[in-house]
Amino acid sequence: MATPERLQKFMARCGIASRREAENIILAGRVKVNKKIVTELGTKVDTDNDKVFLDGELIRPEKKLYYIMLNKPKGYVTTAKDEFDRKTVMELVADVDARLYPVGRLDYDSEGLLLLTNDGDFAYRMTHPTQHIPKKYHAIVSGTPDVGHVMKLRCGVEIDGYVTKPARVDIAETRENTTQLNITISEGKNRQIRKMCEAIGFPVIKLKRVSIGNVHLGNLPKGKWRHLSEGELNILNGKR
Repeated sequence: MATPERLQKFMARCGIASRREAENIILAGRVKVNKKIVTELGTKVDTDNDKVFLDGELIRPEKKLYYIMLNKPKGYVTTAKDEFDRKTVMELVADVDARLYPVGRLDYDSEGLLLLTNDGDFAYRMTHPTQHIPKKYHAIVSGTPDVGHVMKLRCGVEIDGYVTKPARVDIAETRENTTQLNITISEGKNRQIRKMCEAIGFPVIKLKRVSIGNVHLGNLPKGKWRHLSEGELNILNGKR
């Protein structure tokens, strides 16, 4: 008999969603264990004997695990489905024969490095707040912030009632009416970079994520994807 496993972890291993998103699916009453709808997050399943259904479809753990890097273009939402019928990043990886889901998010108007996987444990590690994985962005802002503004971003600014953690911020290029800021943060609040820049009076015109940890987007064309290398996966998993 297999060791009982939390339902949301089992769903993540099946490539349904990250553990966090699986919890929302459970709470929505979409999951049955055997013939009973389950909405308790503490529910455990015997993976040898219990049958788990999502929306009436039997689910099983993925046999092959995928770890993919996508250069997300502007104008795509980072979800599997969108209630407003907007394009989703899943359309860009439709040729992958697996049920993938995004690791974290990039908002509709942002572009750059996005990871996708069907490995729930990997997604959980990458998005858990305790991991503090740095993410670097190139932000084109309106106007010309000076050293004082940069220091505010480095020390933390108040957005949505909390103060952001210290960030690494540098002025990369200044033009007549715009400035490129290189910003590295280790947290991932909703639209955080945009809100940080707005808080100092310089709204973001264009935002691109260029690295996660020591894994870099490089010259991957916009809208294209590739598998992570073994070395990149080891870096993200903290093995080197």
